[in-house]
Amino acid sequence: MSDTASTRATRHTPDRSLVAAPDLLSSLAPLLAEWVPRQRWFAGKGRLLTGFTLVAATELLPCTGTGSAPGLLQLLVRAQQSAPPSRTPAGGDCYQLLLGTHPAPPPHLAPAVVGRPTGGPLRGRTVYDALLDNRLCGLLLERLRVPGRIGALRFCREPDVDVPSGLPARPIAVEQSNSSIVYGDTFILKVFRRIEPGVNPDLELPRALAGAQCARVPAPAAWFEVATPDETGEATTLGVLQPFLAGSGDGWQLALNALAVRADFTRSARALGHATAEVHTALAQALPTTELRRPQLDAIAAQMNERLEATARAVPVLQPYRGRLRTAFDALAAIGHDGRSWAAQRIHGDLHLGQTLRSVEGGRWALIDFEGEPARPLAERRRPQPAVRDVAAMLRSFDYAARSGPAGSDPWALEWARRTRAAYCLGYAEAGGLDPRSAPELMRAYETDKAVYEVLYEARHRPDWLAVPMAAIRRLASCGDPGSG
Repeated sequence: MSDTASTRATRHTPDRSLVAAPDLLSSLAPLLAEWVPRQRWFAGKGRLLTGFTLVAATELLPCTGTGSAPGLLQLLVRAQQSAPPSRTPAGGDCYQLLLGTHPAPPPHLAPAVVGRPTGGPLRGRTVYDALLDNRLCGLLLERLRVPGRIGALRFCREPDVDVPSGLPARPIAVEQSNSSIVYGDTFILKVFRRIEPGVNPDLELPRALAGAQCARVPAPAAWFEVATPDETGEATTLGVLQPFLAGSGDGWQLALNALAVRADFTRSARALGHATAEVHTALAQALPTTELRRPQLDAIAAQMNERLEATARAVPVLQPYRGRLRTAFDALAAIGHDGRSWAAQRIHGDLHLGQTLRSVEGGRWALIDFEGEPARPLAERRRPQPAVRDVAAMLRSFDYAARSGPAGSDPWALEWARRTRAAYCLGYAEAGGLDPRSAPELMRAYETDKAVYEVLYEARHRPDWLAVPMAAIRRLASCGDPGSG
């Protein structure tokens, strides 16, 4: 979908004195150094935060005036940290902050407070997280309703979408890598926190799917972005407004509910396979595809082996399985060595049951959250990949559901996972996708790579869950059929 299909920004507002104030960031830095590392979306935990660099600032509401009205300040800041990993951009990760300012905020905003600057242009005002203030969240919706430009920001809206005014705002507290606000039961705004230059896949892919008439994914209604300094090239996505599918059931919770009452889930899994294949087919039609040949397949296998070795060093329990797991990656590389190739296209990139919704009426599945794995660089997330990567990730999600509940290692739950995984693959094939079980080398390699990722994640964040991916590691090391569980 071209830019001309959307209503674009035309109104320009000159930078205000606050934004140009040289001591703005220096006066906020001590407060941000305490507040930012505590946020769930901060990606640099475990490394010393040494300072901030201001990338851009926009005053959406006056922040230094007299009276009791709140101000609203949007910042892009780069966090400087010690010993950055290789994936970190030069200069550190960039974060988007939306800060409210108020001389004396009401008591209900106490959990949102960042602090009170002792100097600079905001001296004497309390600074707080604006996304916890329903009034300021409402202002963001108003900006998105009427496209235009304010400072460095552009607010854009699809021309055929009506965004009502005055919808009540409520933040969603469970998200980690981003922040979301629900407006009434009509729209949801995702505000990206860790920012990389370029179009975010959570805007790019749903817009492409809307253009392909794929109804499995909510189409974006509006978004805001920051342009490159010279106004050429791709703008950087900062937030996306999409329809809120009120009343739909979260796929993860639906699966857990079925397990809790020992109910069959194969019909739902088969239908979800249909939905996944429809999305993949539409993406392949709407966006460029490519063929992975020997050099590309060698590179993918090498990256998988590198992740395996790094994880085994960090999580010693994985060490005994390294040799047998490597055979999965060697088999992937062998496809190219045999002169074969494999199709690659744009995919979801982080597909699991929690990224799916099923409607109450009709039981129709939808896929959401196309951002991909936030920890991976944006360029990597936008790269064409084999569609079986999404399929393998969903198979792991079924296995997680079966092993994470009270049933745990109950043979019935393990059989539930096997039948559910098989039904999902069947549904995928029925809807026109290549039967995932006909590509055993790719399926085993991608499911193994996903399980290795899970081992590292659980060891670092949820040690009590480590047994779940380790059960998959033992199965995959024994060359089990990835489609059957």
